[in-house]
Amino acid sequence: MATKEEILESIANMTVMEVSDLIKMMEEKFGVQAAAAAVAVAGGAAAGAEAAAEEPTEFNVTLKSVDAAKKIACIKEVRAVTGLGLKEAKDLCENGGVIKENVSKEEAAGMKEKLEAAGCVVEVKAAN
Repeated sequence: MATKEEILESIANMTVMEVSDLIKMMEEKFGVQAAAAAVAVAGGAAAGAEAAAEEPTEFNVTLKSVDAAKKIACIKEVRAVTGLGLKEAKDLCENGGVIKENVSKEEAAGMKEKLEAAGCVVEVKAAN
C-alpha cells in the first residue's frame, strides 16, 4: 500500500482535469460531497481563503449582565459552571467578565444555555 506522502505526490503531479476526475470517483465510492476540495484544487488562491474561513474550535464565554430579580440563581449557576467561591461568583455577576476561556463549541453552548436560563446575559466569542 502506498504511503500518504506517495499518494499526495501522485496527486500533485496530476493535471486539474485528472484531479477533478479523481474527486468524482471518490465522491461516488464513498458517498460524500467534496465541493470545497474541488474549488481548492481548481484555484490555489481558494485554498488560502478556505483556510482563513475555517470555523474556530475554541470559544470564550463572557457574562455581560444579570437580571436583578434572578441574581441569586445567576450566582448559583456561575458557581456551578466555574467552580468559583461565593464571593468570586457574586463579583463576576455584579461586574461581568469572562466566565471560561478556550472551551469547545458544545461546552460553550451548554454553559450559555444554563446561564441564560438562570437569568444571565451571556456572550460566546471565538477565542483568538
